[in-house]
Amino acid sequence: MQLSRFLQLKTPYSRQRVRVLLAQGRVRVGDEIITDAHREIDRFIRVELDNELLQEAQSRYLMLHKPAGIVSATVHSEHKTVIELLPQSLRQGLHLAGRLDLKTSGLMLLTNDGSWSRRVTQPESKIAKVYRVTTRDPVPDEAQVVFQKGIYFRYENITTRPAQLERIDDYNSRLAIHEGRYHQVKRMFGYFDNEVTALHRESIGALTLDPDLRPGEFRFLTAAEVALFE
Repeated sequence: MQLSRFLQLKTPYSRQRVRVLLAQGRVRVGDEIITDAHREIDRFIRVELDNELLQEAQSRYLMLHKPAGIVSATVHSEHKTVIELLPQSLRQGLHLAGRLDLKTSGLMLLTNDGSWSRRVTQPESKIAKVYRVTTRDPVPDEAQVVFQKGIYFRYENITTRPAQLERIDDYNSRLAIHEGRYHQVKRMFGYFDNEVTALHRESIGALTLDPDLRPGEFRFLTAAEVALFE
């Protein structure tokens, strides 16, 4: 619905008066002052007139299949962002509940619910994130034990939490980690001087990427899926 039409329905003002109110900068949509009468809004965005609440924002929870080559950000000067994969009408107010590297594909979550996203991402939650990993060289047999014990990262002066490695074949593995340090999966395989050539996140906790979503596609989470992180 266009913002001008919304204001006519929610206030006693005429179409002409609504346009004046917009031009005077008295209407706030989300965190922005909006003067464009044609701005499209939906039920998920907060709308205020002279600091009077006309519509409270409803919570949104989205699952997105991130393709490789798309940056995990809301704004970027060089690369297309995951936000740009969404229709314009859905972008306002959303943030990323966790990130993936530029070359990494797979499950991403977006929401306008800050408390929910903190439960998904905070280290204390110890939620498992499972990745499908393809490597340049065969994965050595001892990797399973080494990953379970944890690997020391000298730069941060920390040891990674125990991680579970499942070898699918010589070059493909499934790795479950319980934290999200910088390039963590690549650095863990780098311990064996083995390059990660492809990385795909399959799941976060009990939530698995919908197999019907092609790269770049998204859908809203069901109530049951949202509740997995409450």
